[in-house]
Parts: sequence; structure tokens; C-alpha cells
Amino acid sequence: MAKKAGSVDPSKFPEETFDLYSIPAFDKGAPEIITGKEIGSAKQRVMPGDVLLSKIVPHIRRSWVVGADRSMRIIASGEWIVFRNKRIFPPYLRHLLVSDYFHPHFMSTVSGVGGSLLRARPAHVAEIKIPLPPLPEQKRIAAILDKADELRAKRRAALAELDTLVQSIFLEMFGDPVANPKGWTRASFGELIVRGPQNGLYKPAGDYGSGTPILRIDGFYDGVVTNLGTLKRIKASAAEQNLYGLDPGDIVVNRVNSREYLGKSALIPNLDEPTVFESNMMRLSVDPNMADPVYVIQFLQTGFIKAEIAKAAKHAVNQSSINQKDVKGFEFSIPPLPLQRTFAARVAAVEKLKAAHRASLAEFDALFASLQHRAFRGEL
Repeated sequence: MAKKAGSVDPSKFPEETFDLYSIPAFDKGAPEIITGKEIGSAKQRVMPGDVLLSKIVPHIRRSWVVGADRSMRIIASGEWIVFRNKRIFPPYLRHLLVSDYFHPHFMSTVSGVGGSLLRARPAHVAEIKIPLPPLPEQKRIAAILDKADELRAKRRAALAELDTLVQSIFLEMFGDPVANPKGWTRASFGELIVRGPQNGLYKPAGDYGSGTPILRIDGFYDGVVTNLGTLKRIKASAAEQNLYGLDPGDIVVNRVNSREYLGKSALIPNLDEPTVFESNMMRLSVDPNMADPVYVIQFLQTGFIKAEIAKAAKHAVNQSSINQKDVKGFEFSIPPLPLQRTFAARVAAVEKLKAAHRASLAEFDALFASLQHRAFRGEL
């Protein structure tokens, strides 16, 4: 780990520009260029070549190398452990820190107090033994892993482009819901709903582990259930399966979460086995004679609905919430049903392409994991 380089209070330099390395910036793919007056608290000083590792759960397996500064100062938020060592090639260390080899050791250093976020203890992380071949070998390993990672990144980028394509098709066919340029009839979401909304099933932690798959808030993003095969399982009675069982074409809406993720939704696909849904979301289904579920789920992803969610949200210390009445009150544009179904058919064609890209990405992920496994055991 790096010796402490001290901290800086950016507010004392209100007009100066900083490169800020933070968790949100990492998720966006680049440090934020920001002035001192826009930063609210002291930050760590870092320098080009430093390697950062997130110490906070759930933001684990996030690591990047500090690049050349594009501004007067480079700083990092307190979520990062900073590594600096002339014996270690930074890209090699970045790959190591997010590897399956390192991760179990890292998690053994994690603890939390009084309901706070779980955090790794930097002093304990510093004690983890790592493989350290000569610098030329580190560079060779990093180059191989960089190339494999680049293939994965290109496939993810292709998937992101296809997601954007669906949004573009929606806007081309229906227009921006805020302006409603095509003059579609408006109706409340409640007028479209024929079943629900219904809150999901609560189960204590001891009931998790085996039994019936349960859809949780980490199981769907941007309108899509990500992977049914990875769902956690719970003990659920036949009556609970009947009451909380999901059906293809159902829509789930997150009702309790951080502000950023509140109200996220997904359309339930075909299911291989009975599956229930967790209590922090609600389930509903719409009248197929009024609205196509594929159209509805895409409408729920629009900025128009996100603004409706923001207006309805109730905020507590660590979370925000919406209720069934709020969801039923969302305003919807209702284009002619044949046009909605044409949109659904186009989305289905895009989903076929996405499925092929996901299969390819899975192959690249498996290749990368194999290379990583061999690299840090001296077998590459």
C-alpha cells in the first residue's frame, strides 16, 4: 500500500480543477473533472500510477490505475485503498486485486459496525500475500489479461449499443413522452393494470439457501431480468408459491431502494420453475387489450416516468420508497395497440441479437477467468 500522501480540502481552492476518482466516476468509466467549490469534503491525494481498490461492500472488485493528470490536482474519495510500489507494474496489480485469487482473502478483512456499510480494513488488506514475479513477467501477464479484457469490453459495448437501439426505436415510434409530440391519449397506470399491484414475499434470513427461486432487486436492471439461473432460493410453502408466484408477462417494480434505483422495473420472461418475488418490490400485470407489456416496460424506463417516481418518492435516512398508490398514479401515453405490438416485435428482434452477444460474452468471460486463474498461479 502507499504511504499516506495526505489529504486536501478542495473547498479551499474553489476555482482550481481536480481529477476526482470516486466510485460513481469508476462506474461511468472516467474520473470526474470538477472544481474545488463543487466538492464537499477532504479527499486523498493520489498520483499517476497509483492503483485504487474499493474497500466498501457492495462496491467490491472495483480497481483502476490513476492516469496522467488532466488538471492541477488528482484526488480520490475515501472509498479507495491506495497502492503504490515501484516493484509492481500497476496494470498487473489491478488485475490481481479483482481476481478470484485475491477476492477471498480480501473479503476475510471485511467488517462492519452498527449497521454501517461493510468495509475492508486496509491494514489487514496490506498483509495479504500476493504472487510477485519479476517486472518483465508482470508486464507480460498484464498484456495478456488486458487483451482478453478488451475483448469482453467490446462485447459489453455492443450490448450497450443494442440497449440504446431499443430506446431509439421507442422514441422514433412514439416520441418523447414529456412532449408527447404525437398526441397520444393519456391514462393512469392504474387504468391499465388488471392484477395488482401486490407487494412481495418477506422471508427471514434463515429461510434462504434452498427451495424456490426468489427474484430480488439485484436480479433485474433496465427492464430485463438478468439471469434466472443465479437467483437465490428460499423455503416457500405451496400457498406462498401460489400467492407470490410470478408469471411470464408480469411486471415487477422496485418499491424500496436508494434514490438512484428506486422504481426500477422488469418484465418477467418465461420461467423454468415456480419463482416468487421479494417484499421490496411489487408485481402487477396489464390488460393486453389496452397495452402490450413490452411497450409498458420500455415506457417505465423513460425519463418521464423517472421524474414521476422522483416526485412520489418518500425519503428516509438510507432509502427511499414508493407505494402502490404512487405506481397506479403514473401517467402513461397509450398509442394504438397494433403500433405497440409492432414495437414489441422489433424489440424481440433486437433481443435475439443481444442473446447472441451475451453468449459470446459468456465465452470471453470464461476465457478471461481461465487466464486469470493460470496467471496468478504461475501457469500462464
